[in-house]
Amino acid sequence: MGILCASGFAALADPLPHPLTDADFLSVDPDQAKLGQLLFYDKILSGNKNISCGTCHHADLAGGDGLSLGIGEGGSGVGPSRTGGTGADRVRKRIPRNAPSLWNLGHKDVNVLFHDGRLSISDLYGNGFNSPAEEWLPKGLTNIVAAQAVFPLTAQFEMAGNPKENEVAGAVHDRVDAAWPIISKRVRSIPAYSAEFTRVFEHINHAEDIGIVDIAEALSAFIRMEWRNHDSPFDAYLAGDRTALTPSAHRGMELFFGRAGCSSCHSGSLLTDQRFHALALPAFGPGRTRRFDPYARDVGRMGESDTLEDAYRFRTPPLRNVALTGPYGHNGAYPTLRGMVEHHLDPTGSRARWRPDQAELPALPWLSATDFVITQDRLEMARQDAQIDIEPLALRHAEIDAIVSFLHGLTGETAVKTPFGVPETVPSGLPVDVVYPIDIIDISINRRVQNR
Repeated sequence: MGILCASGFAALADPLPHPLTDADFLSVDPDQAKLGQLLFYDKILSGNKNISCGTCHHADLAGGDGLSLGIGEGGSGVGPSRTGGTGADRVRKRIPRNAPSLWNLGHKDVNVLFHDGRLSISDLYGNGFNSPAEEWLPKGLTNIVAAQAVFPLTAQFEMAGNPKENEVAGAVHDRVDAAWPIISKRVRSIPAYSAEFTRVFEHINHAEDIGIVDIAEALSAFIRMEWRNHDSPFDAYLAGDRTALTPSAHRGMELFFGRAGCSSCHSGSLLTDQRFHALALPAFGPGRTRRFDPYARDVGRMGESDTLEDAYRFRTPPLRNVALTGPYGHNGAYPTLRGMVEHHLDPTGSRARWRPDQAELPALPWLSATDFVITQDRLEMARQDAQIDIEPLALRHAEIDAIVSFLHGLTGETAVKTPFGVPETVPSGLPVDVVYPIDIIDISINRRVQNR
């Protein structure tokens, strides 16, 4: 018995993308990247010094955290075993969205980031970007990854903490740009950091010269080098090795770029059109919406554009190394690739069949009453059900298997061992998050395993 596959487009084969090469990526200074690695895993950048960028984007979890919705500031541990903390310091809210993938963000064509696209390359504010900081984003950021890096530091539930808890959170409460000088001072006050910044950045001669732009540039260099990867079987196939893909993956590729219509959105070398589409994923979590809207719903792109036509639309994610980056969807609704593919295949039916236990949500009893509260809003559910940009098309189960095989064929041969990995220590002396074997992802089945 067949099931449905998404395709709102004619069943004409789309051209295969050009093979990726290092020339497609912005150049990276390895010394700056090494410095960025230390900053990425150092909790000194967070308001309460208890969470790092690497907590939610850990190298041992393929640049993610293995959770549907992350547990940010106030939590304890890393990966699927992360807890919400205890006492007055426990988390007050789940992170509203799934931790986005970091793979190949240094590609020269990347022009928009975040699930709702609230950061994009633009001259609107005179600093090179249209961002939540608007005109207060500091000038001098040379790429979109550097611009993105400064925002988790100022987000209350991600890294900044709650007002009155620390000086960073208090500054953010006044205005977003008031926090960055505080974080910069913390970093340059550590002798090892000031020495490294002086060594690897030509324009920095003294510790006092180190600012948030320099910190962001180092973080960006690390992210762009650590998660650059294009040595998958699909890459080998595009480069001319017609035996690189298994027969099943090859059949899946033909469907992906042909009758299944996947490439109408997942196009180009990164397999994303960088546009926004509504898929009617199952709804849960605290949501993310406009500032004046108290609902637990997530309105997607409309939260940035304030345009009704953008409601419930989310950015098409890149698919390279996608087998490593579950759970899937803007809220991590599906734990496996097959589940996410089948949702594309039949959004309405999959949404109706979805069960809450499919979400990877560590128990937070004090928040459990609100985890699925949005599903009780009949009118909101009807609005989300009505906003779907893809149409169903029947495919056989074997064809679905082939598409999943192709998606596994996008995993790089060296992706599981990134260039830098996780440092044993960081200059601040704060603890570095360690992923334990139970939380390592088995990429063959997209599940946690006991041993590795």
